[in-house]
Amino acid sequence: MRIQLYVSKTGYCSRRETERMLRAGRITVNGVQATKDTFVEVTDTILLDGKPIPLKEREIYLLLHKPIGIICTAQKTVKNNLVDYLNYPERIFAVGRLDKDSEGLLLLTNNGDVVNKMMRVEEGHEKEYIVTVDRPFPDRLMEKMAGGVYMLGQTTKPCTISRVDERTFRIVLTQGLNRQIRRMTKTFGYYVTKLVRVRIMNLSIEGIAYGEWRELSEEEVQKLLEALD
Repeated sequence: MRIQLYVSKTGYCSRRETERMLRAGRITVNGVQATKDTFVEVTDTILLDGKPIPLKEREIYLLLHKPIGIICTAQKTVKNNLVDYLNYPERIFAVGRLDKDSEGLLLLTNNGDVVNKMMRVEEGHEKEYIVTVDRPFPDRLMEKMAGGVYMLGQTTKPCTISRVDERTFRIVLTQGLNRQIRRMTKTFGYYVTKLVRVRIMNLSIEGIAYGEWRELSEEEVQKLLEALD
């Protein structure tokens, strides 16, 4: 991994701060002064001002294709809760939610900073969904929804919508109000019969079977952290 990602994983400082330290010549790898293009392994001797950088606990990043019926809660008293479904040996948190009747991509991690950054609405992180409604709809519906819909005391942010077929559309949101898509379509008299989240920022559901999960690759983690930094 790049030296910037390695140092950020230690929890010592951000990648931007790491680059400032690199320019100042404060970081060495196996006795050689590191640069912003240096790649490292965990077995390398990486020193800051001549001293080791302590590693924090292993960061966990999982992608789950959440099935319908699973509730995004860590409360073990709730039937069909996410924690029992995953049965993961370490404590992790879901970034955002998908309601019980929806399926699709869910990111889980033990990195609280990532959770906080991704939940900030003002950052405008994209989430993409494929939505099927109860009957055919005109293009005008997509135009109205894309421009913003008044709900829950506010108007939703403009979004991108494209048609898949006569009853299905693809929508990209940059906010996550409670049951937002279902409420938006209901405003115009349509009801969601299927809702699948297929993308969160650079992370795609492609290749993850219904109900299964996988760990993020190093490249995916690096791109995610860079986008959030």
